[in-house]
Amino acid sequence: MKLRDILRNIEVLEFNADLDMEISDVTYDSRSAGPGTAFVVLEGYTAQGKLFNSNVRYIESAVNAGASVIISREAPAANAPYVLVKDSQKALALASGNLFGWPSDKLKVVGVTGTNGKTTTTTLIWDIIGRLTGKKAGLIGTNRNVVGDTEYEAEHTTPEARELHELFSKMVQAGCEYAVMEVSSHSLAFDRVEGVSFEVGCFTNLSQDHLDYHITMENYLEAKARLFDISRYAVINADEEAAGALIKRTKGRVYTYAADNKASLKAENIVLKPDRVEFDAVYGQETAPVVLNIPGRYNVYNALAAISCCLCLGFKLIDITEALKACSSVKGRLEVVPTGRDFTILIDYAVTPDALDSMIRTVRQTARGRVGVLFGCGGDRDRTKRPKMGRVVASLADYVIITSDNPRTEEPEAIIRDILEGLADITTPYVVIPDRREAIRWAIENAQSGDTIVLAGKGHETYQIVGKTKYHMDEREIIAEVLKG
Repeated sequence: MKLRDILRNIEVLEFNADLDMEISDVTYDSRSAGPGTAFVVLEGYTAQGKLFNSNVRYIESAVNAGASVIISREAPAANAPYVLVKDSQKALALASGNLFGWPSDKLKVVGVTGTNGKTTTTTLIWDIIGRLTGKKAGLIGTNRNVVGDTEYEAEHTTPEARELHELFSKMVQAGCEYAVMEVSSHSLAFDRVEGVSFEVGCFTNLSQDHLDYHITMENYLEAKARLFDISRYAVINADEEAAGALIKRTKGRVYTYAADNKASLKAENIVLKPDRVEFDAVYGQETAPVVLNIPGRYNVYNALAAISCCLCLGFKLIDITEALKACSSVKGRLEVVPTGRDFTILIDYAVTPDALDSMIRTVRQTARGRVGVLFGCGGDRDRTKRPKMGRVVASLADYVIITSDNPRTEEPEAIIRDILEGLADITTPYVVIPDRREAIRWAIENAQSGDTIVLAGKGHETYQIVGKTKYHMDEREIIAEVLKG
């Protein structure tokens, strides 16, 4: 493909390159650069103007590797052909789409955004579509990326644009007609989905997270709202405070869902059971019974969101709810780990104050005895939520084990000190064990008959990031080792 075709629809300010040169790939990673590649220089900024996401320092490496052209906001110091663009983040997205021939246009793309519930909701939609069409849909999200019968490891909730369009391309080649994806606030703020047309955009909820980047909740909501500028149908949780603002913002047809407020799809006669939720889904003059084999009131909302999205895709309510009965739990979301002992161990991904609150309340509804929660907070992330998470856990659990999550480049003890600020006036017993493996060992060895132990924060993850290194750490394996003795 010629460079001029790669640059289609990109706002170019200046160029010092042969527009007829052949380009075989687009990359933002200097390790992938080489002859025939266009290297895009990324510069992302927070709401306060702080450089948040940049690969500027790798320009020279890309040039030395033989990159044919540099696409950037500023002329590179390195002696190489270049194209100056107004926005390099958008340039990467549009160049990637051009490179792969915009495969997303050949798919019905469903995007789900929100602080919590994205993974469960997208998995349910993906599962329902597969059951109703007899064909595998594509799935992109936190747990995994799925194309047909092939699974790929997920590095981010929403991949960078180059990888995103490659996944779309593989889906088309595999015969997929639908793509269901989680759309993070970062991906919207960094324009990773620029140029992608969504058949359905869905909003689950909004609570504090990622304020290390967004700075304020207003900015966070604004990032989420961008999805509804590019969606044909907007599915919005009407029980959320932000619903009104999002409904006004959307350019597409609006469908709402709720358990409390008036909505297009309403959950009535809700019954919460230890292993599932049951309710009646009321849609206009239609009513259909819903059984979702995942516990927790918040999963009523996840089910409503999934049903609403499938209605927008043209499926019938009764067919959707029948398919939903066969859907099973999602890895790392209130996942029960077999122990063979007289206590229960659950693994859950809750990493925000609201998610912890909902999860612990759900566990308490069916717990036989004490509820113990083991958790930590991620390093190099929003510090302001740490004491709030500590306070939520200590207020709802019978005992707490404070440990490390992914400390990254922060000292684990410093993160724990932030968490402990939230426990200042709470008398719930707690222990601090920075080593997560040892913390899990302590939790199991000190468990009493009837206890429910929740390992919160890692969920589906099978690694721990310390410094800038990712180490293998699967909590299921650690549990098995401790139980084995």
